Amino acid sequence: MTQCLSMSQPARRLDPYAEWLALPSHVVGEVIAGQLHVQPRPALRHAHASSVLGEELGPPFRRGRGGPGGWILLDEPELHLGTRPDILVPDLAGWRRERIPELPAAAYCTISPDWVCEVLSPATQRTDRAEKREIYRRESVHHLWFLDPDAHTLEVFRLAGGAYVLVATHAGDAPVRAEPFDAIELELALLWQP
Repeated sequence: MTQCLSMSQPARRLDPYAEWLALPSHVVGEVIAGQLHVQPRPALRHAHASSVLGEELGPPFRRGRGGPGGWILLDEPELHLGTRPDILVPDLAGWRRERIPELPAAAYCTISPDWVCEVLSPATQRTDRAEKREIYRRESVHHLWFLDPDAHTLEVFRLAGGAYVLVATHAGDAPVRAEPFDAIELELALLWQP
């Protein structure tokens, strides 16, 4: 269950980032609009779907093996976005190399990704679909995916005219092409099965 700690409470006068850094390793924290959001680490089904998706995209898009290359892809990067900043940890994120030719030396990135994938779970779905989606829109993340390992669905959104447009909803086990990685077919069945 997501826990939201208000930074306006007298007992919580710490810097949200300092609180975030002090979290134990068995939880994931994010700072959204000045509030620390804490949820348990992802379930294994969630982690499996995210890991396999990264394995599928890496060779063709990061390395250029069987695909065009040109991307930096990261699992759970720490993003500091906006002037507040909001601190987000998406399941997967990608940057086109022309925008970020090499990784910053810092432990976090302040450059908004070109693509984000959030793997939905009951504990994170509401935050992913509402607050985090709005931050991604505000920061001009051009492609947003919601992957649901329980429902076996992949929702693909594209930023157009300042709003996200649903491009496609893929369900089941069929191979799919999903932008911005539509140069290859993704085997969705691999994401659902261990």
